[in-house]
Amino acid sequence: MVPPSAPPCRWHVPWQGFLLTASLFTFWNPPTTAQLSIEAVPPNAAEGKEVLLLVHNLPQDALGYNWYKGKMVEAKWRITGYVVRSQITTTGPAYSGREALYPNASLLMQNVTGNDTGFYTLQVIKLDLVNEEVTGQFSVHRELSKPYIISNNSSPVENKDAVALTCEPETQDTTYLWRVNGQSLLVSPRLQLSSDNRTLTLLSITRNDTGPYECEIQNPVSANFSDPVTLNVLYGPDAPIISPSDTYYYPGGNLSLSCHAASNPASQYSWSVNGTFQQHKQKLFIHNITVKNSGFYTCHAMNPATGRNRTTVKMITVPDASVPDSSPVLSAGATVSIMIGVLARVALI
Repeated sequence: MVPPSAPPCRWHVPWQGFLLTASLFTFWNPPTTAQLSIEAVPPNAAEGKEVLLLVHNLPQDALGYNWYKGKMVEAKWRITGYVVRSQITTTGPAYSGREALYPNASLLMQNVTGNDTGFYTLQVIKLDLVNEEVTGQFSVHRELSKPYIISNNSSPVENKDAVALTCEPETQDTTYLWRVNGQSLLVSPRLQLSSDNRTLTLLSITRNDTGPYECEIQNPVSANFSDPVTLNVLYGPDAPIISPSDTYYYPGGNLSLSCHAASNPASQYSWSVNGTFQQHKQKLFIHNITVKNSGFYTCHAMNPATGRNRTTVKMITVPDASVPDSSPVLSAGATVSIMIGVLARVALI
């Protein structure tokens, strides 16, 4: 016969014990080893400067270590090595004479060049013969010289020409920025930038686009500005303005008219009266005018640089001195002024 089963055994554990066990599992983690790493100081360096490949968390049981150029641990790329016990430093095929190795495994790169840009691998040989490897990197940049701007057209014609401004020289790994009138470039349908931002094109240029223009170049280690460039935008002439605005003159007086039109370069002026050429000057002067000097006065402005010309016509009236009623009619304002003067005299009497 099979003996009856024994009753199950019941363990009585105090609830405080459960809490303590749970707390240990919750808050206790096994210690972890800090990871070996490399920090490049600085990560972006200027040519001719120094870079320190600073090693963090070097294993305590390290027997020695080697540095290699690149990501691979290969003998031909070995730069230098160090044996901890003997404190002996050795060099490899990739050693250039500009590297200095410290006992803490950090590697100092001196007088760096563009060829030094890239990856560097540290191999740590440990007591348990299980090697550790870690890779770091840095970049070397040239300090930028002062840029300059070249233009395909330094004297464009308004509303006719486009102008391309190019920031020189062309340099790799460089950011190009533009400033107009001391301000950052604003988005406009009349402005176009090349894919690398080196060339700024102004479409259908106007007289307001003279500038000055500056280009700025930047890389991770330096920045520089060009000298400002101003464009000589050719424009005009606009419609000439004849001054003064008077149209009636008394006989026996002098007639002096001046003509001006906005233009770059300055316009060349000529005058004609009633279709007859008078002179090539900006100002017209006639002494002791008579009724014969009445008529249409035309100012002609011409810009030889743009090939454009404009005219303005002004009618001048000189009454006939022999006809009493031919004097200019007084304006309402003039009539009121005379009446006030007469009334004032009557009051004084």
